Amino acid sequence: MSDYDDDVANDDIGYEPTDDYEPTFEETETGLEETRVDVLDDLMTGNEAADLSESKERVTTPYMTKYERARVLGTRALQISLNAPVMIELNGESDPLVIAMKELREKKIPLIVRRFLPDNSYEDWHVKDLIVE
Repeated sequence: MSDYDDDVANDDIGYEPTDDYEPTFEETETGLEETRVDVLDDLMTGNEAADLSESKERVTTPYMTKYERARVLGTRALQISLNAPVMIELNGESDPLVIAMKELREKKIPLIVRRFLPDNSYEDWHVKDLIVE
């Protein structure tokens, strides 16, 4: 015997949405703008790499953010795990993430960080040009 009197088919009794209900979300400005960052393979960009070698005035900071660092390390570790050539000397390391961290420390990662700006333009930075702390 059931305690619910076989009333399973009518689970939503008592819930009647009203037409005038609108959820309210208070939007508070935190002062932070949403930024999108892409990591590009240095070899795939082709002629865009030539544009980077020209000295342009850059708007964004030369420091690599923790989010860019995580994305670069993850992307490079994935490449290494898929048998991409390693750019440093290995001293017994076999973990792709450890190898990627060592490559980043030695600034040998062949990737480009693309930072999108609020006006829908972007800035490309070679990983070797970014300051990593």
